[in-house]
Amino acid sequence: MKRREFLRYAAATTAGTVLSLRSAYAGASAPDPFYANGFPDLEGRQVDLTAFLGKPLVLNFWATWCAPCVKEMPDLDALHKKHGHVGFVGLAVDTAVNVEKFTKKVRVSYPLLIGGHGGIKLMRALGNKQGGLPFTVVFDKHGKVARQLLGQIKPAELDKIIVGMS
Repeated sequence: MKRREFLRYAAATTAGTVLSLRSAYAGASAPDPFYANGFPDLEGRQVDLTAFLGKPLVLNFWATWCAPCVKEMPDLDALHKKHGHVGFVGLAVDTAVNVEKFTKKVRVSYPLLIGGHGGIKLMRALGNKQGGLPFTVVFDKHGKVARQLLGQIKPAELDKIIVGMS
């Protein structure tokens, strides 16, 4: 396939995907621009955040070197298991190598994705102007920011937020 044909094909495919997303969510306002991102998982596969549209999402920014982040992970894992209808994602502001080593010691049942150091810019775009960790964002089922929680989560508070969205 020639380069020009490839570019036309790629543009048409992208336009079709955007139109499909728009029509799927025509009744609701557009999701937060954050959903346009995709991040690698620990196997290197790209995970598009649009896969989480249609249900609430708890997005937790964390790092292996952040003690409060590590301390809250069992609480997030328990909430993930309790609320199966809600998506949970841990977005590491860290390297894949560090996260891989970390998961040998601490296991969670929700997906861990690699945001790298660019995660700080993403946190700021979602309202965390200080760039501090941990930072948790709760999105509604339409992909709109419902709550932002800076610092270690309080399990009962996050549980109440999740229940209120159901």
